[in-house]
Amino acid sequence: MEDRKNSKKKNMKKSKNNLKNSKISKSKISKSKDSNVVKIKSSFEYKNFIYTKKLRVTLVISVLIFLILLGRIGFLQFVQGNSLKEQAYKQQTINQIISPKRGNIYDSTGKALAIGAQVDTITINPSKITKNSDEETKKLKETVAKGLSDIFSLDYNETLEKVNSNSQVETIAKKVDKEKVDKLKQWMTDNDISVGINIDEDTKRYYPYGSVASNVIGFCGSDNQGLSGIESKWDSVLTGTPGKIVSSKGSDQQEIPDSEETYISAENGSDLTLTIDLNIQTIVEKYLKQAVDENNCKKGGNVIVMNPKNGDILAMATYPDYDLNSPYTPNSKLAETYNSLSSEEKSEALYKMWSNKSVSETYEPGSVFKVITSSVALEENITTTDKEDDFICKGYEEFEDASASKPLRISCWRTNPHGVQSLRDALCNSCNPAFMQLGKRIGAPTLYKYYEAFGLFDSTNSGLYGEQSSIFQKLENVGPVELATMSFGQRLNVTPLQMITAISCIANDGILMQPRIVKEIKNTETGSVSEVPVKQVRQVISKETSKQVKSMMESVATIGTGKTAAVNGYTIGGKTGTSEPIYTRTEDGYVASYVAIAPVEDTQIALLLTLYDPPKNNHQGGQLAGPVVSQMLSEILPYLGIPSDEATTSSDTSSNSIIVPDVRNKTVAEAEKTLKNAGFKVKTYVNGDPNNLLVADQTPKPGAYLAKNSIIVLYGEGSEVSTSVSVPNLKGMNASQATNALREKNLNINIEGKRYCCFSGLCNR
Repeated sequence: MEDRKNSKKKNMKKSKNNLKNSKISKSKISKSKDSNVVKIKSSFEYKNFIYTKKLRVTLVISVLIFLILLGRIGFLQFVQGNSLKEQAYKQQTINQIISPKRGNIYDSTGKALAIGAQVDTITINPSKITKNSDEETKKLKETVAKGLSDIFSLDYNETLEKVNSNSQVETIAKKVDKEKVDKLKQWMTDNDISVGINIDEDTKRYYPYGSVASNVIGFCGSDNQGLSGIESKWDSVLTGTPGKIVSSKGSDQQEIPDSEETYISAENGSDLTLTIDLNIQTIVEKYLKQAVDENNCKKGGNVIVMNPKNGDILAMATYPDYDLNSPYTPNSKLAETYNSLSSEEKSEALYKMWSNKSVSETYEPGSVFKVITSSVALEENITTTDKEDDFICKGYEEFEDASASKPLRISCWRTNPHGVQSLRDALCNSCNPAFMQLGKRIGAPTLYKYYEAFGLFDSTNSGLYGEQSSIFQKLENVGPVELATMSFGQRLNVTPLQMITAISCIANDGILMQPRIVKEIKNTETGSVSEVPVKQVRQVISKETSKQVKSMMESVATIGTGKTAAVNGYTIGGKTGTSEPIYTRTEDGYVASYVAIAPVEDTQIALLLTLYDPPKNNHQGGQLAGPVVSQMLSEILPYLGIPSDEATTSSDTSSNSIIVPDVRNKTVAEAEKTLKNAGFKVKTYVNGDPNNLLVADQTPKPGAYLAKNSIIVLYGEGSEVSTSVSVPNLKGMNASQATNALREKNLNINIEGKRYCCFSGLCNR
């Protein structure tokens, strides 16, 4: 028993030692009653075990990372999906844009005013300009950059930067003419370069008539986008829709051979036919330039010719104008001060040069506006045309002015009072006091009702670029003075187009028509033509009132202040206008104007001429603008085929007078024979065979009356047409001397008593 106890003690001692050797600390060992199993009752550490805490942290971090990745995938898929898809498409595809052809612009007779001339765009593929070694590639790129910069007058360093670019395509030059393209092709042949330089077909906007109707037509930028005028206003119609060729490229950014291509054809822009008649446009521009230059109108002038029956704008000109083929080159007027201007001032000056005064600037119409006041008075039965002693002019009208010690006096333009007058007398005399009295009778509310009906409060919606509206006082602010000045056309502002549209309404039996500048739109893809409809706006005054006002306008042009615009053989109705600047803005200068309608009975044409800032000693509309209107109508009316008044013609022309036939579009030889048989002498300017060349133009124009043996000048196709000639001074000459002097200038003469009139189409009256 004792030995057994000692054996157990030894075993227990041995177990304790084993536990110590196993680095088990603070262990308490208990012996099982039934076995020799040793139980460990305390915690212990061992390097191969993992704490639960660490496992939990690891799990949380893993879940967070997973959630972040999941969120990122969702962001890329749902937020940036479309953008990334587009980027991938761009990286994997090559899009070659096919530029559509821009539509042409024609005048009403079919003459091209704006066309697309064939040019080319030069591009390069920098990655294809390579050689076998880096050194050879570098030299080649430098050679290419030098050649391109020399041919197209470009900066060498900028060109070299493009040649070394990593881009797929770089544009070197746009709108390149054939001469430079041929030079490039020869250079490529000489330098044995066949790839990497591309010559792509393109179009360049070209304006065959240069400055004619420049402020109406406008121009395009280098990308063929309209920047001004009709080109800008109707850009969406003229531009068309670009097409493209889509092909695939690999990771090396090179096109994959034989890959499937998608071809989307371009839709070319539509052609526009304007209501402008080039012949009428040329006539009015010739005389407008002459009037502005000879009378030193510092701020230029403008003219509008309209058909009152349908609202068609037959001509619209602003002077000074500019060359549409070189729109950023200052015209002669602007060139005088251009170099002294700052960059900002230069930009403003160019914009002003491009603007169309007929619609983009307002002016005080002056006495032309008295036609509107007269129409309202007659329509409202406030007076009649010939009621005697209806008005009295004592040279001024007085108005109470609370801010002054004495009444405000508004004077008549004439120092000698007109005395008692009828409405017809007042219009013929352009008497301000009479119309101030009339305005007071009508009242501001009634006047404003008719102003709105005439369309003077809104833009005309003509389809012209940059059209502005009028400036009127608010009705509640119109006092006695404002009412008085309004009645004779001052201290209110309208555009010239608004003014002639209202006058045309009166001439058209009181029916207001919306002005129209675009007549037709032709789809160049299908050939279909759609007409821009003529739009009747409203009946403003009665036909009877219209007839009465036109009768008074005829009196103005025969016995009144507007008789300087008379045209032999035609009945003309007119009204002069002279507006003076407000005293706080004297730098604006005077405005001299004249509005005319013809013929009076069945009016076919209305014309408004406006001259800005003429000299102070010669600023009256009748004296300054009237004679110019006469010159214009003397050519326009026969050209339109409007028959002259037989009674007037028979009294104003001698029995020896012959009407000039129309020989345009005949061969020069045939035209010459026709004119000689009619009793005229003929002078021709022809470059070629007279039997084959057609007559492009003639002066005088068809329909003019000339004496027998007068000279008719014919211009063959390709010959330069003279638009002006200096008339020699005939003062002190007898009839024979005057005739010889004029004949040397190819001018004809008609002697009426002691008055000489020269005729040629270059100088009428």
